[in-house]
Amino acid sequence: MSRRLNGCNNCTDRYRNRIQQGMRRNKSSGRLGRPRSFDIDGALDRALQVFWRKGYEGASLSDLTKAVGVNRPSLYAAFGDKKALFRKALNRYLTGPAAYTQEALKEPTARAVVERLLRGAAELNTAPRNPGGCLIVQGALASGDAGDSIRQELVACRAAGEAALRRRLQRAKSEGDLPATVNPADLARYVATIAYGMAVQAAGGASRDKLQHVVEMTLRTLPL
Repeated sequence: MSRRLNGCNNCTDRYRNRIQQGMRRNKSSGRLGRPRSFDIDGALDRALQVFWRKGYEGASLSDLTKAVGVNRPSLYAAFGDKKALFRKALNRYLTGPAAYTQEALKEPTARAVVERLLRGAAELNTAPRNPGGCLIVQGALASGDAGDSIRQELVACRAAGEAALRRRLQRAKSEGDLPATVNPADLARYVATIAYGMAVQAAGGASRDKLQHVVEMTLRTLPL
């Protein structure tokens, strides 16, 4: 969660120029080009919603062009290919809706860290404005050969999040905030499993109230 994947920078002026060229070429043919007031950030947000709802492989180019409001050449010019667009959307997710994961690690106690992570997950996974569930989990639940590289990147992203939590818990243990009998790596893995499990439950329709009950039960069982 704390690691940022490569290839998630904003499009360059060169890309913008290519979009404008595509607009001029497409104007006479009646194809959908880049709208005059094309909003890169807004387009990326809409692409994120598609990937979040359908996963990487489930999101077709037709889905993406329709959501973004441009044709394929303009989409490629602005964001690169589908994989590049997904990586940009993932970075947007990590620094936007899922930014609470980084903020949680700044909490003063191990218990506060875990509680904020789990309550944040319950909020994110069930917020009406969101598709439901977690992009990092759902992005590659079903993945064939074409999406294997994205699946591996999402696995690495989840591992990075767990590692960041493990380091925070190790610090807590060294400060006396965590019992000497607790293994920070095991606890981090346990919390991550609960958080990602809630994401799967939310994608299946679990309500926020039900997920909050899971959070409460988890907090009661933790040695914190």
